[in-house]
Amino acid sequence: QVQPVESGGGLVQAGGSLRLSCAASGGTFGSYGMGWFRQGPGKEREFVATINWNGASTYYADSVKGRFTISRANALNTVYLQMNSLKPEDTAVYYCAVKRGGGTAFDPNEYVYWGQGTQVTVSS
Repeated sequence: QVQPVESGGGLVQAGGSLRLSCAASGGTFGSYGMGWFRQGPGKEREFVATINWNGASTYYADSVKGRFTISRANALNTVYLQMNSLKPEDTAVYYCAVKRGGGTAFDPNEYVYWGQGTQVTVSS
């Protein structure tokens, strides 16, 4: 059983930055692909970014490409999401997810463990 726990959310003005962290306890963190998803008010959960087991492969949703960066520190069992140039439409609960296997994935159904989420609110 792997338990991811997100932190780092908060309230920020448009154009600002936040860094989310996800610490995953249990399992062998370095063998898992990881992903970030988000769910805005009244919206479906959507893919944000994914990273493979060693950080060599990353993919992003078009809506965040060039503004967000996913990275990981396997020695710390932690994955990060650096969010720059934030927009009001980035307002959402952000979830960290653990994928069985070391690759990347866009489909939330490929992720088996989910955190509780952290709220990000971007004011205009």
